[in-house]
Amino acid sequence: MTVTDVESKRIPTTKTGYDVVRDPRLNKGTAFSDRERDELGLHGLLPVEQNSQAQQAKRVIATLNELEKPLNKYVRLSSLQDTNEHLYYRVLVDNIEALMPIVYTPTVGLATQNFSLVFRRGRGIWITPNFRGHIEEVLRRVAGEQDVRLIVATDNESILGIGDQGAGGMAISIGKLALYVAGAGIAPWQTLPISLDVGTDNPELLKDEFYLGLRKPRLRGPEYDALIDEFVVAVQTVFPGALLQWEDFRKDNALDILDRHRNNVLSFNDDIQGTGAVALAALFSSIRISEIPLEEQRLLIFGAGAAGLGIARQIRAAMGNTGKIGVLDSQGLLVDDREIRDTYKKELAWTGEQAREIGLTDSNARGLEAVVEKFQPTALIGSSGQAGAFSEAAIRNMASHVERPLILPFSNPTDRAEATPVDIIEWTEGRALVATGSPFEPVRYQDRLIHIGQGNNVFIFPGLGLGALISGATIITDAMVSAASNALAEQVTDAELEQGLLFPAVSRLREVSKAVAVAVARSAQAEGVAESLENKLEDVVDAAMWWPDYPYYTSA
Repeated sequence: MTVTDVESKRIPTTKTGYDVVRDPRLNKGTAFSDRERDELGLHGLLPVEQNSQAQQAKRVIATLNELEKPLNKYVRLSSLQDTNEHLYYRVLVDNIEALMPIVYTPTVGLATQNFSLVFRRGRGIWITPNFRGHIEEVLRRVAGEQDVRLIVATDNESILGIGDQGAGGMAISIGKLALYVAGAGIAPWQTLPISLDVGTDNPELLKDEFYLGLRKPRLRGPEYDALIDEFVVAVQTVFPGALLQWEDFRKDNALDILDRHRNNVLSFNDDIQGTGAVALAALFSSIRISEIPLEEQRLLIFGAGAAGLGIARQIRAAMGNTGKIGVLDSQGLLVDDREIRDTYKKELAWTGEQAREIGLTDSNARGLEAVVEKFQPTALIGSSGQAGAFSEAAIRNMASHVERPLILPFSNPTDRAEATPVDIIEWTEGRALVATGSPFEPVRYQDRLIHIGQGNNVFIFPGLGLGALISGATIITDAMVSAASNALAEQVTDAELEQGLLFPAVSRLREVSKAVAVAVARSAQAEGVAESLENKLEDVVDAAMWWPDYPYYTSA
């Protein structure tokens, strides 16, 4: 973009001097032109040399490369986000494949665990039980005139695979929204991260002298439900039409909140619906190689939390409730002839007759290896957070029944994966189709270099959110989520499949998000929950995607 092009897009501001360079949404650092420095009173506040945004981005990458620890890189990028948002997103967009593991999983797990220690500057809103009766007022006061269109809210209890992290869960909301901006072009000033800090049951946090969150046991029961209900009403009132993404809630709360509010506010749960859509996309991709029709697939899901539930629901809906899906929790295969305490798990359970038909007669002998032996699954999906749960015996047994088994150790972060790709490929003699939740290096097997696709929800939620917003959808339907899944699978090229990838390269995130957004918007229109747009959907999505080029500022 030339100087003339930039200056034609003038944005007026009433701020001058330090108020400009200290505002992360206005600050351009050394990229301010002489004319901007004249008009905004910046002379003397910056070094005289002027840099382009590309030069600045190059300098940022150079400084990041000097840092060895991922957490230090995370802190450095967070500092940039707090001082110059345009440059932060330019660096992230241009280096998404390298930096996504820093701004999100797995490094964001470390950032969450160390949140109070590395805290530099508040970003977003913390809602505590002390605000009951006044949540709407708090949202209005803190957000001000901000045109919020997208919110990621967490109550911090089930962060990745590391559990209750108290107020530190804010790092997750911030990271998710950064990927919305980088992946789908949601303008950063239209996003709002929220931590519902209802206390913590993590004893380490409660005794930590540096802990910044509410030092009380977690709010539970009717009082917790009432706080969530008030929060939803406040969001609808203060930010009408905004999309609310629920993130990292405990499985029972996650399901309850989703079912209670999905039809009265534009919202979805990424752990349930997003994860389910990603798993289904991997299954679609694998079918192009294994040639096992969807209706003939036999799926085993290891982990019956929110993610496991979402995967089972999404795949079951796609299969039209044909085929078989087995789900294991910590006690083994879910079968209705044993005690199942969690109500939601009952929809995932087999009947005792189904289990006995394949030889699983002993309710105490329905662990992973026994079920693999009798059920002979074509696909094994991990959502348990239990590192190493996929044993060599189970994987070898599975590979003895299926020529190209699909194996997805999806648990995050990296050290919680149910198995490593190198082991899976070795145990299956290079035949397994593998994707993981966190990034792994390619695996060399004999004369092949097998790339490992990342089954990250980032391929779903940015496009799902953008599609819902640009279409003016009133709710997120199951069909819209399925449309996102199908669009993702269609984006995997033949060349990527040949490399072993079941998902597109992360470097193609913007391209993938656009395709997902178009599919979601089209589905919303078909279901009658969105507006009919006069222009071509592809053009509407293109126009809606923000790009982090510097604007030209002029004095108002």
